[in-house]
Amino acid sequence: MPSAPLLTAVVADGQPLFRAGLARAFESRPNLRLVAETGDGRAALDLVREHRPHLALLDLALPSLDGLAVLAAVCRERLPTRVVLLSAAFGDEAVLRAVNLGVGGLLSKRAEAAEVCDALIAIGRGEQVIDRRLGDVARRENRRFARDDETPLLTTREREVLQLMAEGMSGPQIARELIVSPSTVKSHTENLYAKLGVSHRGAAVAEGMRRGLLR
Repeated sequence: MPSAPLLTAVVADGQPLFRAGLARAFESRPNLRLVAETGDGRAALDLVREHRPHLALLDLALPSLDGLAVLAAVCRERLPTRVVLLSAAFGDEAVLRAVNLGVGGLLSKRAEAAEVCDALIAIGRGEQVIDRRLGDVARRENRRFARDDETPLLTTREREVLQLMAEGMSGPQIARELIVSPSTVKSHTENLYAKLGVSHRGAAVAEGMRRGLLR
């Protein structure tokens, strides 16, 4: 059985003890390697530019540049790093903005270090990991964006595809889950993008949250 690929990471958090705890957790995972750490947002962006790691684990409330600003810069510069944001308390606006920007994950700082490492490995495989409680809050607070008429915006199958997207499944995984062909999933995806007025899955999930289309 082939070994899991090595994932490099930069960690940025204003609490040295928290960073130290993550560093120890990384040492116990042979496929995770910490290449640099800092307590400052601008320094974190510089480290991502320098090392181009697979992952950047960032506190939302970093000084000089917050986590969302670093995420936006990574997207704008098309750096090959998936950004993961950490916070003890995400606001709904921050959740939706991060998802729209294609964040790799939104994790609670209350999670155990082992849980964070598990999430990073999943994100490194291409999944999107969002603490389920964050999605619940965003959906509850944004029900007002749902359609008022009786005609469903999405078909039942389109909603199923959107839900599986939100759970981090890839196109082939969705096809296997729904027992349909990949081309059928692609067609449903294109249709739901058009109906939601979006062009990529992160934006589709965010819009689905706003409209109350996700469980």
